[in-house]
Amino acid sequence: MKVAVVGCGGMGMWHAKSYAKMPGVELVAVCEPVFEQAANAAKLTGATPYETMDEMLAVEAVDVISVAVPTYLHKEIVMQAARAGKHVICEKPIALHVEEAKDMIACCEENGVRLFIGHVVRFFPEYAQMKEQIDSGRIGRAGVANARRAGGHPGEARPWYLEADRSGGVIMDLMIHDIDYMRWTLGEVKSVYGMNRVVGTTDYALVTLVFENGAVANLEAFWGYPGSFRYAAEFAGSDGLVRTDSMNSQSLQIRKSSPAEHGGKAVEIPQSPSFKDPYYVELEHFLTCIREGTEPRVTVQDACRALEIARAALESVRTGQAVTL
Repeated sequence: MKVAVVGCGGMGMWHAKSYAKMPGVELVAVCEPVFEQAANAAKLTGATPYETMDEMLAVEAVDVISVAVPTYLHKEIVMQAARAGKHVICEKPIALHVEEAKDMIACCEENGVRLFIGHVVRFFPEYAQMKEQIDSGRIGRAGVANARRAGGHPGEARPWYLEADRSGGVIMDLMIHDIDYMRWTLGEVKSVYGMNRVVGTTDYALVTLVFENGAVANLEAFWGYPGSFRYAAEFAGSDGLVRTDSMNSQSLQIRKSSPAEHGGKAVEIPQSPSFKDPYYVELEHFLTCIREGTEPRVTVQDACRALEIARAALESVRTGQAVTL
């Protein structure tokens, strides 16, 4: 299976390196408007670098395109890939607006290609194991959940993150991980209430989700956190408690950042203490779904629903009122 990666920033490099070592996969091309970044990715992976999608598509015969460009460009790049007849793996969130997401899904369907969205938390083993424990009834009926995700502000490395109309801010870009996971674990969301405080490179949000089954989840997301990236989640049930905390689950703590551009700052990429890299497992899973025609662990409908909930949280922040879905 021949794969190309569009976008050679932090996540794009992660995609490229994963494909380069994946059995049964050939990374044939990397594409990035800043050609120096594309050339660097090519040097590390053995792929051919390109500056534009048009040039790459005219030369390379690829089966799948991985899209790791800034969020505000997702729709444009995904639809260009779909119209070229290529399957698409796109980083989360699917888009900034629900209408854009629906256009992307429709375009892929019309062109007979599949679209996958990288909600990678479902592939973190500790999160998958928590869901298994809850689904098995081990802690009884889960009624209250808390999740926290915090790290440095990525806008210090890439300024577009500082622009809410391009990144969606901490709720859309970071908290959406936990929004998707909570919905996967607890079911459909009935109402959303959100608070958000932004001062310079500090972006903090607290969102409460009420689910149709009566469960409640409180989600925190924090850009500008002074320590290294961390995440935690906890579920309280009628018969017990299950939790994970990235700071407690590692006997050896490792902090990794994507390669710095021109000697500057870099966007930190969350790590799991597991033996297998969750990002690699996720990409391998999506390619298997294409080969075998099977359904993925996270569907485009799941990604669209997570986006709807995130947008509802932003609306609640704006109005100060809870939003009913």
